[in-house]
Amino acid sequence: MTQLHPDPAPDFDQPVAVLKHCHGRIRKQLSTLEKLLTHLPLSQAETGGADQQARQAAQAVLKYFEKAAHLHHDDEEQDLIPMLRAVAQGEDAATLQALAPTILQDHKDMDAMWQDLHEQLTAIADGSGTQLSASTVQRFSQRYLSHMEREESTMAPMAVRLFSPEQMAQLGQAMRRRRNIEPSGSESAGANAATASACEPAAKAIGERVADLRKDYGQASLDENGVDADPILQFTRWFEEALKAEVNEPNAMSVATVGADGRPSSRIVLVKQFDARGFTWYTNYDSQKGRELAGKPFACLLFFWSELERQVRIEGTVEHTTAEESDKYFNSRPLKSRLSAIASEQSAPIASRAALEHNYEETARQYGEAPPRPSNWGGFRLVPERIEFWQGRRSRFHDRIVYTRQEDGSWTRQRLQP
Repeated sequence: MTQLHPDPAPDFDQPVAVLKHCHGRIRKQLSTLEKLLTHLPLSQAETGGADQQARQAAQAVLKYFEKAAHLHHDDEEQDLIPMLRAVAQGEDAATLQALAPTILQDHKDMDAMWQDLHEQLTAIADGSGTQLSASTVQRFSQRYLSHMEREESTMAPMAVRLFSPEQMAQLGQAMRRRRNIEPSGSESAGANAATASACEPAAKAIGERVADLRKDYGQASLDENGVDADPILQFTRWFEEALKAEVNEPNAMSVATVGADGRPSSRIVLVKQFDARGFTWYTNYDSQKGRELAGKPFACLLFFWSELERQVRIEGTVEHTTAEESDKYFNSRPLKSRLSAIASEQSAPIASRAALEHNYEETARQYGEAPPRPSNWGGFRLVPERIEFWQGRRSRFHDRIVYTRQEDGSWTRQRLQP
């Protein structure tokens, strides 16, 4: 269902030909998508899921539309259409005025349809699903085909008629830069032309590629009228859903503190209790976070449950738990964890791992099966003053509901813009 050897691309000294070449690549991916639609029922009947051919096809379509198709849209929106507007006159200007809004709306509509297909194709690609909406595939394909036909019958010929050689060169250079492809005059241009498709970005350093990493969220929504009036009860509901979804370490949270010099620091710890009083974790009071909290007893917690596309931010004051609470939790820990808490001077330097292991062995010999809780080890409880619930939504248009504690202990809530 996929073509292993793409057609050779024209060089960027022929930018209109490059645009048409990209259309050809898109048509091939749309054809693969439509063939996948008919192949999936056969695959499911034979294997009970998506077979290797279906997964490879889904991966190919995902790769192209995630990595390359948006470049073609940017070519039109940021370069081709503005350049045509600058030179078109009379009938050409009138045609462009009528056509350009349609082209731009096509891009938005196709992007929205792609987000629906993206979720389904991702599940097919990793073998966890076989559902592919026939209606969405058909609408997506039809919109793309008619969109490309409009461009090829109107905008491309207009550019050929109106652009000077210098303007064609300007368009080609902009398209090169967008794909991180060296200009023709450079030493590496030949290699780039041989190895990179004109429709796809050239390889970037990993530090640059990180900007291209993106996942669109769309599992759920969050409405201020649908949340609990009490943020602790709302957190409890979300925490139970995280447990049910078997997210990775749902009790893991980032704790951010501030030092005497005003510099922030953060680390991941595990919440061990939460209730109306606040959120509790345990640590060495002489650690960096312990010292910073002793100086500035304020902190921010962050839970991030990526599997549910959710995060919760909690800000407030921090206090010690009682000695009784700390004793109870310390004695509930496994023996080796209790010994480790005694053996380690948390956050202090040490010469080697061997020295650390030696301290542990000495502690184990000294205390045996009943090590006491050290006086510098215990719990912190963050008493919340502000709790924000964040639900990922499509196109980074997320839902954010924030609760703020009032002086009388009650809570107000409101929506924040993403």
